[in-house]
Amino acid sequence: MPVLPSGVLGALDPTSDRAVFRQIADQLREAIDRGKFGEGDKLPSETELVEHYGVSRMTVRNSLSVLQGEGLVVSEHGKGVFVRPRPPVRRLASDRFARRHREQGKSAFIVEADGAGSHPTVDSLEIKEERPSQDIATRLGGPRRVLARRRRYLLDGRPVEFATSYLPLGLARGTPIAGPDPGPGGIYARLEELGHRLDHFEEEIRARMPAPTEVKTLQLASGVPVIHLVRTAFDTEGRAVEVCDTVMAADAYVLAYQLPAT
Repeated sequence: MPVLPSGVLGALDPTSDRAVFRQIADQLREAIDRGKFGEGDKLPSETELVEHYGVSRMTVRNSLSVLQGEGLVVSEHGKGVFVRPRPPVRRLASDRFARRHREQGKSAFIVEADGAGSHPTVDSLEIKEERPSQDIATRLGGPRRVLARRRRYLLDGRPVEFATSYLPLGLARGTPIAGPDPGPGGIYARLEELGHRLDHFEEEIRARMPAPTEVKTLQLASGVPVIHLVRTAFDTEGRAVEVCDTVMAADAYVLAYQLPAT
């Protein structure tokens, strides 16, 4: 029977009131946190774990299910269980909407992809004129109709977020913003060309478990939560010119902020 290298995993505590399968999950989690199993590494097989701990195969499977539910590992049929890669994109809030990026013809997503060394693509584009929800209408100051731009963002072919931008229809209709490709710098660059120089953004962020449609759209593995971010863009006149409702795969991003000390 296969034997694990010495020191990788410990022994069970027969005096503990913690269930055996949870003790095994604890040890595997600790080994991952300490780097004994790195990103993309294959965990010991079920057979190796059964032999090491002297437990049933079902007990081992329950342990691995705990880690999958936490989003730490992913199971590949016929291959084994692997440590899930850490978030590849570091989203720096103080920099991603800097005007210099728009002036260089780059949208925020392209800037982030460049920083991660990844290839960005966008698909599932839908552009519609519609009546906004009460929440969106309130954030935008009460327009009866909006232009909605829905799109999915991918890095190296992997879906990482799905976003819908809502803009007052009177502002966006008949402009490049209403077209499939708004041009270099994205819709924020076009807004500024239309005379709406951007002043600041407000964001609301929460974490939650995904809805079934979000699991499908972002191709999420079991146990992976999402980050739900709603951002409102304001121009220098104090007018809300866009609301962006974004659902992000939580295992794809690190959200980084710089906060003043005073």
